Order: sequence, then structure tokens, then C-alpha cells
Amino acid sequence: MKATTGRRRGRTRATAAALCLLAGALGAAASAGPPAAALTAPVSITADDLSTWQTNGIVWSMAASADGVVYAGGTFSTVRPPGAASGTSEEPAVNFAAFDTATGAPTDCSLSFTLSSGTATVRSLVLSPDGETLYAGGRFGAVNGVGVSNIAAIDTATCTPRQDFKVAVSATVRALAVTDDTVYLGGDFKSVAGQTRNYFAAVTTGATLKPWTANADEVGRAVELTPDGRHVVLGGDFFTVNGTSSHALAVVNTTTGALDRSYPGFIPNTSTVQDLTSDAKQFYTANEGTGGGVFDGRIALDLTTLNQVWRDTCLGATQAVLVHNGVLYSGSHAHDCASMGEFPDQPRKHLLAQSVDDPKLLPWFPDTNDGIGEPVGPRVMAQTDKGGRHYLWVGGEFTTVNSKAQQGLTRFADGPDTGAPWVPNVSVSTVAPGKVDVNWQTSFDTDDGTLTYRIYKDGASTPVHTTTGYSVFWDRPQLRWTDTDVAPGETHTYRITASDGTNTSAKSPAVSATVADKAESYPARVLSDGASLYWRYDEGTSTFAADTGAGLDNGFLRNTPSYRQTPAAVSGPSTAIGFNGSTQYAYSNRGRSDTTRFSVETWIRTTTTKGGKIIGFGSNTLELSGKYDKHVYMLNNGRLTFGTSNNGGQTVSTTGAYNDGAWHHVVATQGSGGMALYVDGQLRAVHPLYTKNQSYTGYWRVGGDNLASWPNRPTSNFFAGQIDETAVYPTALTAAQVSAHYALRNSG
Repeated sequence: MKATTGRRRGRTRATAAALCLLAGALGAAASAGPPAAALTAPVSITADDLSTWQTNGIVWSMAASADGVVYAGGTFSTVRPPGAASGTSEEPAVNFAAFDTATGAPTDCSLSFTLSSGTATVRSLVLSPDGETLYAGGRFGAVNGVGVSNIAAIDTATCTPRQDFKVAVSATVRALAVTDDTVYLGGDFKSVAGQTRNYFAAVTTGATLKPWTANADEVGRAVELTPDGRHVVLGGDFFTVNGTSSHALAVVNTTTGALDRSYPGFIPNTSTVQDLTSDAKQFYTANEGTGGGVFDGRIALDLTTLNQVWRDTCLGATQAVLVHNGVLYSGSHAHDCASMGEFPDQPRKHLLAQSVDDPKLLPWFPDTNDGIGEPVGPRVMAQTDKGGRHYLWVGGEFTTVNSKAQQGLTRFADGPDTGAPWVPNVSVSTVAPGKVDVNWQTSFDTDDGTLTYRIYKDGASTPVHTTTGYSVFWDRPQLRWTDTDVAPGETHTYRITASDGTNTSAKSPAVSATVADKAESYPARVLSDGASLYWRYDEGTSTFAADTGAGLDNGFLRNTPSYRQTPAAVSGPSTAIGFNGSTQYAYSNRGRSDTTRFSVETWIRTTTTKGGKIIGFGSNTLELSGKYDKHVYMLNNGRLTFGTSNNGGQTVSTTGAYNDGAWHHVVATQGSGGMALYVDGQLRAVHPLYTKNQSYTGYWRVGGDNLASWPNRPTSNFFAGQIDETAVYPTALTAAQVSAHYALRNSG
């Protein structure tokens, strides 16, 4: 039995077979938890969007033919050239258009899907296995004036509706799949051809209702035929199929509709299946949820056992999935993948890629916006080839692609790669004598994880050092190279480029360092006492706070704080940083979970009367944290409070105020001896019984974060003032160590 499927996307049989073979060939290379750098190999589609015509509304469905035509359906009335603003250079296209996959321009196939009253829409397109018929489902009553009832068949050779395919479907058709002789459909309907069919049905390609029965109790949104032709996978909102409990996902027999596998409790009741796709080994679900406890990610299931292989737990309403070259591409508005060790609380990312064998995100990050309508952004994907190139098309309700105006449609291909990595952020340090530490924040490239870095010294055209590093947008670890070919008193400059192997960034702005002849006393003591994070804030006009220590846990500076503030807290060639008390802060690149014993240390200078968090541990990076403790904050009156959580807040506070405009040294510790708060080298508050804190994965934040529900909560969550020499330790510093640090403030 030859079959093609499509809810809002379609493939020809030949293309599907090719994808399956490629997936099998590449699957082994992506399995068994490869190191991060190896994960770049499977992604063959670049993140560079190609010039593509646009729609003036939402694209809900696509199907791609073997000869390079992409059919798009949805809720729109015109198309316009790339770069044209909405309302300009428009051509009529009533809920349907066809495009050349290689050029992105319309073909001469023009169809009009209409409804006598209300809004017509095309919600599903799929091609027959031989490519000669395009089946369309949605909410419409006519195609080019020919009366139909929510489903139609189009002769692709003539681009005209088939008069011999007339089936009355009582409501919207949202999903279609087709074999040589059968069309399976899912949607909102409860009758087909005058007979009861609840949300799923099957008709012959000659438009006769089949006895096949897979009655559900809620809307059907996705239909996928398994490659062996034995099963139909159903997705939607339902809780039962043929009277058996199976929420959102079920596998039924292609001949009878009888359940082959039910999935009660497999997907939370708050979530639904929006799309399905498959390759030679597995099928995949796209899931969307509403409310608490939702599942918004993707699931891979084995086609033989019908059991789960993996699932990711990203939050963000997945709408579309498609497999190409061993990679599962998806459209969503993912905003939090921290639960699977990926990005936390980031702005929405709408296009993602994963190996078919592993849910770990691959380094492929083109992006759209949410756009118009509900909104989500991408709604459908399609893939086809032409002229030796592979094309991935994306449709939806977005109005921008890669930050440029582009509505409804976009496309990507397997080359050429034209996007260069970001220019690296660079800092230098001369804490130790006779050498220069060159530190940089690894860069970001939208479709490459492993980048090559070249360091140029003193204006030379040949690099003095070359290395590689792996990074993605939420994890840009710090790298370091130490230049020992220097002498005390010399001044040297350094610049760095990042390359993806094809494109190279511009050189970073030159940074200079004068080689020291002796160690700086204060930072040397901080490092010798075991700081696992040490930010000195000596960078200028950068988002990068370099970690001076061996931990290389660099900070991200948010919303442009005031760099290179003087005088600094300690003597020597160092500067401080200033925060505005409303939006500016820093957070650590590395998430941590083992914080049972710790010390935080920093210097502050302020005259604020609104208080704010100085340093703390929070679950989020780009938003106020949902979990937050292990923090020091200032009250409106200038007093300091140190708080941790252990089934409730535990705090100790100073009696004195420290918003007098002078530099103050602040250290907070927790360990087996309880909690202690030191200011200016002296113990100011202590509680020996507070030995535990809340356990969660989080990030060190400086300058601001949530303070809701904490005692004497100040007016502001954010600290207004200067901060310098921030250090975090995996142990509780002793009183002697704290006193020694304070004593070294003027030692140079």
C-alpha cells in the first residue's frame, strides 16, 4: 500500500523514501550521547533564510511535490514579493498559492477556496503517492466556484478541482493522509457522507465512505500513516478512541480503524497532539498544552514496538514536526527547555532541530516572531528537492524571519552558508606576573556549534593561537589562552575572530594589557582561597564579565550597565561596574545545583534608598526567578539581609546601614556552622542553626532578581550603585579569611 500523509504538510512517496534511507544512514552517528562538538554533524540545512514570496495572512498547510512545487493553504487573500510591505505589490491568492521551491516565486497554479458565509480556510494539504492529485481539507464550500464540502481533490496537471471527488464533511477538516486508494481525514466533523463519523474517517480516492471507524470524543488534528502501511497514527484533543481511553494519541488499523495501541495517561490531560511525522524507524509527535503541568515538547516512538524512545520537555507549544537527513525539525515558540538541560527562560525560539535519536537540541537557530493570530509563529513545515538542493519550507502566522520583515512563508536550504558568527567578546587579565591571560566569551552562530577562534597579537596578520570551542546561544562558555611570550612592563594588544569554517567574523576590538612584574595581592588571595567564580568587571562596552579564576564561569551583563567605573573597590589596575537599580544585572553562564555550602563575596557602593538585591542564586536568567535564595539584599534603610530557603525563609540582618556612598566589603557564608554575614571584615550577623538551603538548578545573579515574599522587602528588586570584585566559593570562608581579604583592599 503506497501512502503519503499530511496535516499541514506533505511529502511525495519518493521524497519520503529518500528521507528514511538518509535517516537510517545517519542515525548511528547521532546516537549514544556524542560529545557536544559532534552534534553539529547532522544539521545539513543552514539557518540563512532565502528570498521567498509572502502571504497577507496565516499559512496553515503545505505539501511539496517531487518536481519542486510547494503548495500552501491557509487563511489569506493575497501574496506579495519578498521585501514588499503589507498592502503593496499584492496579487490575489484566496487561501491557496503554489510556489517554485527553488525560487520562492508563485507558479501559474491558482485556486480560490471560498465559503458563502464566514471565513474560509485551508487547514491540510497532501499529495497522492503518484503526485497527480492534491487533496485539500479545511473549512470551505467551493474551489474555483465548484461546490465542495470542506474537502476537495485537485488535479495537479491542470490545477483544477476534480469533479468526480465530492464528499460531504460536516465541519472543518484539519488533517489528511492518503494511500493509492484511501484518504484518511481528521478534524471537527461528526458526519461524513451523511453517516456518523466522529472526528476521524476514511474515504476512497473515488469519494466513497469506507466502513473504517476510529470514532473519538474530541477534535482530530493529525493523521500519519506508518511506512509499512499497517497503522494510522491519530493525534488531537481526544480522550477516547472507539470507546477506549487514549488521550491525544492513538494507533489504529489501516483497514478497520480498530485500536492497535492506546495511550492512556501518556500525555497530560492539559496537552494535545498538533502534528505527526515519521521516518523509517520512528514516528514523532508535536504537542501543545494549556495551563499547569503541560507537555509542550516532542516525542519519538518506535514504529515496531509503538513505545516511546525519547521525549523532550521544552515548554512552548510545538505545532509542526518534519524529519530530514536524520534530524527532526520543529516549529514552536519554545521558551524554556531547562528541564532537559537546555536553555532556561529565554525569549521564544520558534525553530529547533534535534537528532532523531536524541532529544538534545542541535545548533540550528533561525527564528521567526509570533506574528498575528493566536499567535505561535510557525505552523507547518514541508521539505522537497530541486536542482540538487534540499529545501525546507516553513509556514505560519509570523511576520518576521531572522529579524527581517517576512510574512507567512519562508524557506531554508542546505547551502550556501552565508552567516558569520558573532564577533567574540574579549578581556585580558594580568593578575599574575610575567603573563597575560586572554579571556573570551565563546561566540554564537545560528547553524554551527563548534567554532574556530584565532588570536591576533599586536596587529599581526598571522594568529598566535588557534583553538575551537562549542557554544549555543544560552551556553557560551569562557575560553582562555595565556600569553607567556611577554616581559614585565610591556604592553600588548589582542584581537580574536570566530569562524564556522566557511564564514569568519570581524576581528574583535583590540584590548590591551601591560604585563605586571608582581602579583596583585587582593585577587591572588581570592583565587588561592578557592573562588569558583570571580568577576572583576574590567571589561568595557561588552556583555561579558570574565571569570578571572580557573572555573571560567563567565557572566552575561544585561541591559548595558555602566562599565569601568572608578575608583574601584581595591587598589590596582581594576575598575568597577554600575547598575541602574531597575533593569541591569549580571548572571552566570553555568547552571549549578550543588550549593549546600557556599560563600558569596562582593564590594558595593551606593546611596540608594530603594534597596535591591546585590547577589543571589536564581532559577532564571532573563526573567525574575521563580526560585530564589542564597542572596544578600539591601533594605530601603541601607541595612543588609542575607537569606536562604529551607521550607521557609531564613535570614540574618545587620544593624548598621551601608548606603553612605562608601565602598563596603560584603561576605555571606553558609555551611555546617550556619549562616554568617560579614561587612568590612567583621561579623555583623550570624545564626548557627541555619545550615541548609533550597536545592534547585540555578544561576548566580548580581545586581537584581526576585525578592517577593522576603522579609522587609525593599522597594526595588534591583540594586542601584556600583559593584566590584564579585566572588563565589564552594565552601564557607572562615572569619580569618574574610578579614584577610578586607585587609588587602589597599595592598595593590
